[in-house]
Amino acid sequence: MIHIRPGRLHCPRPPAAPLRATPRTPSLARAALARAALSATLAAGVVSAAHADDAYLKGRFDPVVSWPIIPIHVVLLPDGRVLSYGTDGKGNQTGQFIYDVWDPTKGTGAASHLTLPNTTGTDTFCSGQSVLPASGAVLLTGGDKTVNGVRNYSVNDVNLFDPARTTLYSANQPMAFLRWYPTVLTTAQGEVLVLGGRADPNTPVPTPEVYTEGVGWRTLSTAVSNDAYGTRNWSYPRAWQAPNGQVFVDTIWGGTYYLSPAGTGSVARTPLTLSESDYYLPAVMYRPGRILSLRKLNKAVDIDLTMGTPRSYALTGVGQDRFHGSATVLADGQVLVSGGSFASNLAWGVAYTAKIWNPDTRRWANAATARQMRLYHSVSMLLPDGRVLTGGGGAPGPQTNLNAEVYSPPYLFEPNTSGRLAVRPTITAAPTTAGFGTVVPVSTDTTGISKVTLVRTGSATHTVDFDQRHVPVGFTTAGTLVNVTMPSDRNLAPPGYYMLFVFNRAGVPSVARILRLG
Repeated sequence: MIHIRPGRLHCPRPPAAPLRATPRTPSLARAALARAALSATLAAGVVSAAHADDAYLKGRFDPVVSWPIIPIHVVLLPDGRVLSYGTDGKGNQTGQFIYDVWDPTKGTGAASHLTLPNTTGTDTFCSGQSVLPASGAVLLTGGDKTVNGVRNYSVNDVNLFDPARTTLYSANQPMAFLRWYPTVLTTAQGEVLVLGGRADPNTPVPTPEVYTEGVGWRTLSTAVSNDAYGTRNWSYPRAWQAPNGQVFVDTIWGGTYYLSPAGTGSVARTPLTLSESDYYLPAVMYRPGRILSLRKLNKAVDIDLTMGTPRSYALTGVGQDRFHGSATVLADGQVLVSGGSFASNLAWGVAYTAKIWNPDTRRWANAATARQMRLYHSVSMLLPDGRVLTGGGGAPGPQTNLNAEVYSPPYLFEPNTSGRLAVRPTITAAPTTAGFGTVVPVSTDTTGISKVTLVRTGSATHTVDFDQRHVPVGFTTAGTLVNVTMPSDRNLAPPGYYMLFVFNRAGVPSVARILRLG
C-alpha cells in the first residue's frame, strides 16, 4: 500500500524491471574538469529575456526536465553529484529496484544520469538518509516492507552508498528498531542520530538510536518519548543540533523538547509551546540556532535557540498553507519556499509561485513561478552552483512527476531587466578539509570579496532537509586571497560536508567548493 499521509493508504502499480548500468569511479582530475566546465558554462551563459525582465528580483525556473525516477529522496554527495531514489522508472512506489546518480556538471540530459540497480534487497522507499561526516558515505536507515501482500510495514535495514565507487551496499549491523519515515541528523559529536518512524502501520517508535562510524549503533534507552518523536510526532520529526549541545525537537502538536544523545540519552520538554503545525509543513535552520517554521493556518514563527530558554517570534505567513512544500536555505542565507498546496496532496490551491524570506527584513517576496505542482514526495535542495533542484511529486499524487525544475535565485542575475546571468567570482583553489577554528586560504580570481558562507550539503525528503543549515563565517582578504576562519563551535556547525561560497561586491556567489569540516 502507498502512504499518502499517516493513516491513509492506497494500492500501487506493479514495479518495473530494473535498469542496469556500469558504475563509473570519479577521479580528482574528473572532478576538477567538471568544476571548471560548470564555472565556464555559468559565467558565459546568456538566457532568453522573453520572461526574464524580473529575474534579478524573482529568479527563474529553468524548463522542466525528465528524471529517471520520482526523486523522493535526494542527497548532495561530497563530489557534487546528486543521489536520488524512491520509485521505479515508471514512478511506482518502491526503492527496491533502482536508484540514480545525477552529475549537474553534465547538464540535465540523459547523459548526466547514471541509473543503477539496487542490489541490497531493501526497499528504501521512505527511509532516512544522511552523509556520514567522516567517510562521506551516505547512510540509509530503514525503509518499506511488504507483509502478506500488504505494503508499508518497516525494516531495520541499514545500507550505505559509497560515492567514490558509486556503489550501494548493505551494512553489517542493522538498527535495533524497525523504522519507516525516520529522521536522520548529524550531532555535534559527529554521530548520526535517528529519531521517530514507525515499526508497522500501527506502532510508532519512540526510542532514538545513534550511529558512530567505525563503532556501530547504540540505543538511547533513557530518552524514550511518545510526545517528542513517538505516537504524537512519529513521521520525520523536525530536529536540529542546537547551540547548547543538545538536539532541539519541534513537534507538529506544538510542544518542543531538548534531547541529549550522550550515553543512553535523556529528553526534557522546554517551556516553549508553538501553534499547531503538520507533518508536511516545512521548517529550516536559516542561521545557527534560528529556525523558520511554517505552522497551520498560514502562520510562521522564528524560533530562537541562542538564549538560555528557547523563544519564538511571530512572523507574517507565507500567504497560504503549503502542505508538502519545501523550505531551502540559499547561499546568501535567505530562504526559498517552493511547492505545496492548500489541501494536502490535492490539486486545490496549488502554490506554483515560490516565495523568498529575507531574515534581515523579515519579509516575504514573490519569486518565480514553476510549471509543475510539487506536492507529496517532492523535494528541494541547494546545489553547489547556487541554484536549487526542485523535483518529484507523486507515488501517489495528482501528478506523477518523473521530472525536475532547477531554480536560479535572483543573486545569479545582473541587477537590471536584461535577464542576463551576472559575472561570478571563481574559487581557483581551496582545501578539501578544514579543522574547527582554523584559518584556511581560499584563492579567487577577483578582489573585493564581500561575504563568505558555509551551507551544509543537503539530504532532503518529505518536506525535510535533515542537516541543512547556513553558517556565516569570518574572513580577511589580501588581493585575491581570502583567509576564511572556520567555525570553532561544533554545536553551531556540526562535523561534515559544507559548501563554501564567496560573494563579490555585487552580492553574486561563486560556484561553491565542498569541504569537510572537522
